[in-house]
Amino acid sequence: MYAKIGAASIAIVLVASLLVLVIALCYAELASKFTENGAAWIYSYRAFGRFVGFEVGFYAWILGIIILSSEIAGFLTALAGFFPELKDSSLYDLSAMLICIFLVIVNYFGISLAKFLNNLSSISKLIVIFLFVAVGIFYFDLSKFQPFVLPEVVSNDSFYSSVGAALGVIFYAFTGFSFLPIAAARMDNPQKNIPLALISVIMTCSVIYFLLVVVSISILGSNLAVSSLPVADAFSKMVGSWGYNLIVIGMLISIGGVILAFSFSVPLIASSLALQHQLLPEFIGEKNKYNRPVNALMITFALCSVLLLSGDYLFLISLAVFASFVQYIPTALAVLKLRNDKNLPVGFVIPGGRTVPILAILSSLYLLSNFNMKIFIFGCAGLVVGAVVYFFQKIRIDN
Repeated sequence: MYAKIGAASIAIVLVASLLVLVIALCYAELASKFTENGAAWIYSYRAFGRFVGFEVGFYAWILGIIILSSEIAGFLTALAGFFPELKDSSLYDLSAMLICIFLVIVNYFGISLAKFLNNLSSISKLIVIFLFVAVGIFYFDLSKFQPFVLPEVVSNDSFYSSVGAALGVIFYAFTGFSFLPIAAARMDNPQKNIPLALISVIMTCSVIYFLLVVVSISILGSNLAVSSLPVADAFSKMVGSWGYNLIVIGMLISIGGVILAFSFSVPLIASSLALQHQLLPEFIGEKNKYNRPVNALMITFALCSVLLLSGDYLFLISLAVFASFVQYIPTALAVLKLRNDKNLPVGFVIPGGRTVPILAILSSLYLLSNFNMKIFIFGCAGLVVGAVVYFFQKIRIDN
């Protein structure tokens, strides 16, 4: 973000937080009306029919696989800081496959181990983050925030595109929230708890991201633009080399937690598509004795492995953000369509009438306009593949 716009990154975090919050509020309203697994695809299915619902659901599954792949790639890239041997492509690929196998085993036996490891990851990374912020407060330097916007952005009259590019970067840090309602059927009182969880997650993450950016700018200043591990570099500058190692370990724990969370929720999307309304072949949704969708799990990680062996990390991240908006826009439109549906419970209603859903749609369209043509083409290709799968499945059922 700093490389795109400078110290104004702190404002970008706040703007992104508000934009994500209006989108999350749309999810919160719809989550209060449904208890089924599936989230965005369930909302789109009820609002706009089978085809739109399938496209959103299929794309949510693809998005999850993309994020899983990019996070595993990021984990191995960070791990290479400790073990340079991982820069060898053969060892990298072998390590990626072993991680996928480990995640299949963890998920095969149900949620207990995944839940324990995810909670351990969350607690560990928060301790590291708050340590970084607590120490960083004593190094606060207001002069590092001048100039607020990079001079080249002002001189080139590229403020609009720079803001869009910076927002696109930080949006990846928020993409996980849309997966929170996917396992609604497994939650206690989801109609009440999911809206609360969505809003509190966005608010909490926004504060953490803001503090991380403020402290990083205070310590590194303009050097932030060329740092590949900025928080680690900043902590190292404050406390010495052990600080760098601590942050990298914290990063590995953090990424590991994201990987575990997504490895649990992503197969549920395919299972939900298969078992509810038969939008995918039924065998994909079959569950084992631990109540896990074992076939969906295997297919998910097979596709994840293909991406890991052939995909580019930065490209995968950009594609993941693009794919997120394919869910956000139909979800916001579904709020407008389903709000007055008398067959659904009233639940939580976003204040302000249609204002928030319309803002969610407009902000999503603005951010989509900032992607390059390659991302746009590949992103739309996913929708085409989804349409082909849908019509083949429809023909199979009809016959």
